[in-house]
Amino acid sequence: MADLRNYQPRVATGARVDAGIDEGLRAYMIRVYNLMALGLAITGLAAWGAFNFAVADGQLTAFGQLIYQSAFKWVVIFAPLALVFFMSFRIHTLSVGAAQTTFWVYAALVGLSLSTIFLVYTGESIVRTFFITAASFGALSLWGYTTKRDLSGMGSFLFMGLIGLVLASIVNIFLGSSALQFAISVIGVLVFAGLTAYDTQQIKEMYYEGDSQLVAGRKAIMGALRLYLDFINLFMFLLQFLGSNRE
Repeated sequence: MADLRNYQPRVATGARVDAGIDEGLRAYMIRVYNLMALGLAITGLAAWGAFNFAVADGQLTAFGQLIYQSAFKWVVIFAPLALVFFMSFRIHTLSVGAAQTTFWVYAALVGLSLSTIFLVYTGESIVRTFFITAASFGALSLWGYTTKRDLSGMGSFLFMGLIGLVLASIVNIFLGSSALQFAISVIGVLVFAGLTAYDTQQIKEMYYEGDSQLVAGRKAIMGALRLYLDFINLFMFLLQFLGSNRE
């Protein structure tokens, strides 16, 4: 009888601990997804707003000439890259508020740089591709979250694929090969599909119940940034297949 009485409380306590961890993990992941979704919303609004300021009656405005044709376009292109490196290397020194603000600014700059897609593709095909990307991303991320399979082995393979994509894209700037561009797009979709599942699992495993609010907040923001980048890149590569060019 004594053994039974001692056994029951341990089971109950363990259940309460597990429930607490599960509840904390769900709150943490919801925060990551909410931050990512808000980042995507900011990017979309910035892209659409920039396009409307840049084009009027089918012609580029002064603003459009500045961001699309002048030397300032290189600032528009490389500013998001500089900011994402800043966040990656300085996240441990930033407050949650500063890190979150930096993420919003980054999302807006990405939107500014992506506004060119409205010059190339029809609005209908952009919206269609966005929803296809959202459905694909959701399924892949859900699989990454729920699978019992360890995806860590995919990390080095996907990273090598990412490096290959970057190098091939740089080479194709000079070659202008449509066949190479098609191969880059195919590989890009596969790489970022894999990264979506991989990053989701990694973000889940980063959760630690004992983290302070500061550490947990930083982890959530960096997790949101990783998934945001996966979504944006998956969208852009799919758009090359599914987008309809403007006449």
